[in-house]
Amino acid sequence: MSTNSFMAMEGIDKSFHHVPVLQDVFFEVNYGEIHALLGENGAGKSTLMNILGGIHQPDKGSIHINGSEVEMTDPRVSQDYGISFIHQELNVVSDLRVYENMFLGAELRNKWGFVKVEQMCQQTKDVLARLGVDIDPKEYVRNLDTSYKQLIEISKALLRNATLIIMDEPTTALADHEVGRLFELMKNLKKSGVSIIYISHKLKEIQEVCDRYTVLRDGKMVGSGHMQEQKLDTITNLMIGKSVSEERFLQHHTLGPTTLEVSHLTSPGFFTDIDFTVRKGEIAGFTGLAGDGRTELFESLFGFRKKYTGEIKIGGKTVRIDHPKKALKAGLGLVPKDRKENAIIKDLNVIHNMSLSSMGHFEKTGFVREKAEKQRFEFYKDKLNIKVQNPRLTIDKLSGGNQQKVVIAKWLEVDTDIIIFDNPTQGIDVGAKREIYQDIIELAEQGKGVIVLSSEVPELLKVCHTLYVMYQGEIAATFKGEEATEDEMMRYATGTKKEAVTVG
Repeated sequence: MSTNSFMAMEGIDKSFHHVPVLQDVFFEVNYGEIHALLGENGAGKSTLMNILGGIHQPDKGSIHINGSEVEMTDPRVSQDYGISFIHQELNVVSDLRVYENMFLGAELRNKWGFVKVEQMCQQTKDVLARLGVDIDPKEYVRNLDTSYKQLIEISKALLRNATLIIMDEPTTALADHEVGRLFELMKNLKKSGVSIIYISHKLKEIQEVCDRYTVLRDGKMVGSGHMQEQKLDTITNLMIGKSVSEERFLQHHTLGPTTLEVSHLTSPGFFTDIDFTVRKGEIAGFTGLAGDGRTELFESLFGFRKKYTGEIKIGGKTVRIDHPKKALKAGLGLVPKDRKENAIIKDLNVIHNMSLSSMGHFEKTGFVREKAEKQRFEFYKDKLNIKVQNPRLTIDKLSGGNQQKVVIAKWLEVDTDIIIFDNPTQGIDVGAKREIYQDIIELAEQGKGVIVLSSEVPELLKVCHTLYVMYQGEIAATFKGEEATEDEMMRYATGTKKEAVTVG
């Protein structure tokens, strides 16, 4: 333990159902530093932080705060030691107002026991202002975008004057300008002596904002050091145990006839006059900045949003899709962006989450053929490298990345002719990202029409035949094949270039 150590975890072991998850882990955070905790999905990061946060108890090992050994018997004890945990899966209560979420369990009351609403509202407003956010403290959280819900979670930690803040994938739902604002805030917190544990799969962000790093792999600590002294490739190798090629890995194959044709699709306030086609075997990528309208566009295609004008043709036939059931019937599938709210049922087990949209594959005379269902899950477990020891556990016991793989398995099993992936690698580690994109390529090679929505332009460049850049609800540019470059696409995404062109 160093003399500048604020928190140290030594010799930590943890098993679940006799399966080792952490083995002899050492993890240390100094005063006033931003420390990256890295590793693949299932490496043990969340379990280690849940032990620090008092959610789980270690089987072996010790925790030291300010040089003294402590026991984190429950989350309240951890909070009393100044530790605040911002989880990847948001813990806001949608049916409460913003200020009620901020002070949940710690309400301000006068001597008669009545809550001090206006005082809580003012403190809420003040702490949100530190993030550059202007939200009405009395607004219901259900009416806010996901990015604002994320900022509320971060603000709660600031409100409690935490001395160690754990941030698990905090930028997942944030726009670029919000990420920049968060990084500035983190740097200011560091200057004031606050320590931050930063968990992310976005290594460029890690490099920009973190001082040191620790890498876990298969539940063991495999590397640690100063961020500026290490190359990202070396850290990636530590995380997955092998190097990952940055080269384009799309294998060209013959494209079939048009399977999806969209003409003049418009939804006021979201997107305007959208035209594009997707052929059988084609992977089409859509990118842009936050607020570009691409998620709303494809939610409309899938029937989540009913108010739109224009024409949609699938297989040459005009269809009117005003409900997801009609989308499925027409041969359209969607892996949604918001996994927690739109893709999983946390109280169902892993297998049932996989089979939920394709129960007809496993039913016979009104009964579920559990053996066939389990065999199919085992197929996807191997195919997508889903890390789960007991698939009969509820899906909320899995890491975020493994939950995402189950969602993808669900739609692979549905087996639609056209499948839309909205940010399919969100919260997924670098090794698993390649596995996911290889599966997307395999779908295209089978003749499926595939659409991938992502803000990660380099990833789209690896796999897409055609790329569309959206800006303020319009398609600003279309690029073909390997002619596209990240710099050129970003010029259109930011509005620097506005004329709609086709390149290539």
